[in-house]
Amino acid sequence: MKANAILKEQKQEGSEMMNSIRHHWPEYLIEAAGLGIFMVSACIFTLILEHPASPIRQSIGDPFLRRMLIGVAMGLTAISIIYSPWGKQSGAHINPSVTLTFFRLGKVKSWDAFLHNCTIRWRAGWCAFLCSGNWKCNRRPFRQLCRYSSGMGGVGVAFLGELVISFVLMSVILIVSNTSSISRLTGLFAGILVATYITLEAPLSGMSMNPARTFGSALPAKLWTNVWICFIAPPLGMHLASEVYLLVRGAGSVLCAKLRHQNDKRCIHCGYPGVMKARS
Repeated sequence: MKANAILKEQKQEGSEMMNSIRHHWPEYLIEAAGLGIFMVSACIFTLILEHPASPIRQSIGDPFLRRMLIGVAMGLTAISIIYSPWGKQSGAHINPSVTLTFFRLGKVKSWDAFLHNCTIRWRAGWCAFLCSGNWKCNRRPFRQLCRYSSGMGGVGVAFLGELVISFVLMSVILIVSNTSSISRLTGLFAGILVATYITLEAPLSGMSMNPARTFGSALPAKLWTNVWICFIAPPLGMHLASEVYLLVRGAGSVLCAKLRHQNDKRCIHCGYPGVMKARS
């Protein structure tokens, strides 16, 4: 009897996985493409503003100003992805930590969370190889620029920094996306935080917040120093943010996993076919 129950459960899980792949594959590919676009954008702007041979790098001597320009570029990239037609459909997580947090909140199904993360990690690695191969960026200076670095404060400071910025980002996403008067501004808030973190916090922790981004940049460079920080601190920080949010506002206040839900695109998370009004 026990063996039959296990076999039945395995068949059910297999059926659920196939149904998820069959019906939700556009969202998986969109999420993977979103992270790919973000990583390619990061590579381009980092190369332009930080590579020693770049004339722009040579003309802008202030590292704070260069970092601010990179921050603005990446913040605008994030905002563009979130408000694009693709981002409106998939939810524009482009970060396994965000997906896992909404899974913990019960807003993402198990197979969707798993397949989202698989395609995101694959895209991160693929884009990193694309950059290092086709663009001939596999030279040591570029590898050093694009890989994750734990910052000048040491491992402890880097871990705490990644924890705090991830906590704040997820807290803002949850508060803004579930408040009707400002829910449409969720992507704008997220982009502003990305720009601010790169400008002000990056020297401390390296400002990743994204395990897939860290994996994708470390893989071609074969530089894995302290990357464990980004596999633990961001998911932990976002998980803590969700726990605090639930404690303050309750589970019923979390409406959906999408960052931008007020549109006419389908939602694979809550099943809503069109516009959903957030609660105030």
